[in-house]
Amino acid sequence: MNLEVDENAKKEIGQAITSPDSPVGIDAKKTHIIIINKLIEIEKRLDKLEKLH
Repeated sequence: MNLEVDENAKKEIGQAITSPDSPVGIDAKKTHIIIINKLIEIEKRLDKLEKLH
C-alpha cells in the first residue's frame, strides 16, 4: 500500500487546513469537514459501482 502524498498535493492540503489561531497549527473543524466530505464522495462512488454489479 502506497501512503505517500505528492508534494504538490501535500502543499495544497497543508495550505487549506492551516490555522495560525490553532495551537497545533491546523483548523480541526475544516480538516474534519474535508475528510467527511471525501468519505461521502467515496461512498457515493461505491454505491454506483455496486449497482452496476
